[in-house]
Amino acid sequence: MEHELFIKEVRRGIYLLDEGHEATGYLVIGENKACVIDTMNGWNDLCSAVRKLTDKPLVLVNTHGHPDHILGNVYFDKEVDHALISPRDRAMAESFFESIPEVKEMCRKCGHGIPPFADIREGDIIDLGGRTLEVFELAGHTDGELLLLLREDRILFTGDGINHHLWLQLDGCLPMKEVLAEFDRLMFLEDRADVILHGHARDLDDISLMRCLRNGIAELCEGKTENDKPYHWFEGTDLQHSFSCFADKHYQQADHVICYRKENLPTDIR
Repeated sequence: MEHELFIKEVRRGIYLLDEGHEATGYLVIGENKACVIDTMNGWNDLCSAVRKLTDKPLVLVNTHGHPDHILGNVYFDKEVDHALISPRDRAMAESFFESIPEVKEMCRKCGHGIPPFADIREGDIIDLGGRTLEVFELAGHTDGELLLLLREDRILFTGDGINHHLWLQLDGCLPMKEVLAEFDRLMFLEDRADVILHGHARDLDDISLMRCLRNGIAELCEGKTENDKPYHWFEGTDLQHSFSCFADKHYQQADHVICYRKENLPTDIR
């Protein structure tokens, strides 16, 4: 079935929610509450699926404001008072709910509304009971991209900020040097997590993906672009830079690229 929802328990009480291999969300169940991390494109009633896995009170977090991470929020309007998002992505997220006609039609058909957004920031803690999610900000893919560290299980949920195909060619992405500085600021997280679950994953990645991606960004800042190729996507053609990962670590896929615009590189190497 097109856009079918695939659910996999990757750790006890931690579920990967894969919507048609287009976007991925997660459910983390604690002793007292459960947290939904991203709601994908809204093609499935995600709340009903979650309610088959847990009856605990829900917390809803969006790692950033792009449509393929927030549109399924509409199914949670009767379960949560708000959806948590960085204040730096809040206006963008709200604008997508206003500008995409299919969202209002979806709400009309299913009888749901859109939960309002509320702010969450670096340093905030989500206590689920026996499991805690610590919030960090990794500006780059968007200005308000969030990382969530599940301390007890040593899992880092990274949205689109850390993944195998990092999009830095979008309007609103930070310049490459600023992205590198953001990664360097947060590299201590590789000592606090063992694995990564990102926003388009089908399984776990070793935490070393974070360092490999950081090194790829550094290569771009150093002007090592001679082997870069065109990247064709739905808004045109930009560039893609391949980066290497470690041969002795587990990654869910073998190709690793950073997509970017030439004007986002440092001015002295464009």
